[in-house]
Amino acid sequence: MNMTFLQEMFQSITQRDALLRRRQGDGAPPDHRRLVDACHALLASDGEASSIVLASRALGMYQRLGPEERQSFFERLASDFAAEPAQIDDAYARYAERRDNQSLEALFEACEPRRQELIRRLNLTSGGTVELVRMREDLLGLLREHPELSAIDADFAHLFGSWFNRGFLMLKRIDWDTPASILEKIIRYEAVHEIRDWNDLRRRLDARDRRCFAFFHPAIGDDPLIFVEVALHKGLPARIQPILAGEDAGVDDPELADTAAFFGISNCQTGLRGISFGNFLIKQVVQELKQELPQLKHFVTLSPVPGFAQWLAERREDERLPETVRETLAELDTPQWHEDAELSERLKAVIKPLAARYLVEEKNARGLPLNPVARFHLGNGAELHRINWLGDVSAKGLRQAAGLMVNYLYVLDDIERNHENYTSNATVARSSEVKDLARKARKLAKGETSK
Repeated sequence: MNMTFLQEMFQSITQRDALLRRRQGDGAPPDHRRLVDACHALLASDGEASSIVLASRALGMYQRLGPEERQSFFERLASDFAAEPAQIDDAYARYAERRDNQSLEALFEACEPRRQELIRRLNLTSGGTVELVRMREDLLGLLREHPELSAIDADFAHLFGSWFNRGFLMLKRIDWDTPASILEKIIRYEAVHEIRDWNDLRRRLDARDRRCFAFFHPAIGDDPLIFVEVALHKGLPARIQPILAGEDAGVDDPELADTAAFFGISNCQTGLRGISFGNFLIKQVVQELKQELPQLKHFVTLSPVPGFAQWLAERREDERLPETVRETLAELDTPQWHEDAELSERLKAVIKPLAARYLVEEKNARGLPLNPVARFHLGNGAELHRINWLGDVSAKGLRQAAGLMVNYLYVLDDIERNHENYTSNATVARSSEVKDLARKARKLAKGETSK
């Protein structure tokens, strides 16, 4: 008991001293070279207490750097803290000669960049995980113009994949009784459909027909990693505006709902981009909802189609398409076209089949669907179930997807099979309705008309 007390007291003093150092600094102007020296000192440290203080000092120095100094620091990380080629060569020669586990382990150790051990040691200090996530956010902002820094990002992603694995994540339901500090973050982080104010948030958390769940991590505290908004519905929803407006969906009591519609999934931490949370979140939320409301039959998304409008615009210049199709697509330039019933029907006859082609057949360089939302849900084992015309007539919905929204259906008995087919063969699980639309798209490309 006395030893435990002493340990806790020592940790408290160490953390307080580290926080003071980070807040006050040492009076010297911020300089990436001094930070690099501090990182070398941290790697050379062999005591836990001194390492905590050195890590705190290094992170405090990083926080005070300006954008140019931070870029210079990352450049030094890439060059000065990489793996040593000579050590790799020696370790490989020993492994090639002996072929035993001991020499293989030595080879692995030699191949690991020194940056990874540095990041581990920076994480020793209290609050270090949060600050490292922010550091990676800074790094991600540089990668487009400085791809040579991608090796550092690979080190962050490798370590974060372990630190933020499913075993550490905590699922919590968000409701109106959730602390205001968390609710404020839900408003700020909503990335799909803006939450306008507190009244809008309250409507989205209404226990009669709404649910919201978020993943948290012990090292991040009350800052959510990702959250999902759910509408309890009678039948599969086709339009987002009634949901956002809180209009009646035929459900006054959650036990009357037969469908759970996921209409917004927002990642909250830019520095954790690429670390998979969404697939775990959806599957666990499905289990939570099934336990609470066993009468639910359908688990479906109402998803945006970002990038589709841009793809459509490119089709206008595609001379392989019949001129009549391209002329119809040009009518998207008509102001308020979606309010003209006759014009809307003409566009619908062309755009819905093309949307099926886009979602099913258009691939990226890796042979996966071009659309990022499609990749996410299909990779989770969902089915491309329905394409909804004028599902989102907001300015954003019209701008990014010509008003289309998509239902991805999660059938519990089919999820694993769909996931395996997708990961093995890039097979897009799709409904007969979507298959029919894809056939119509092929006919349109040939200049054939189809009802």
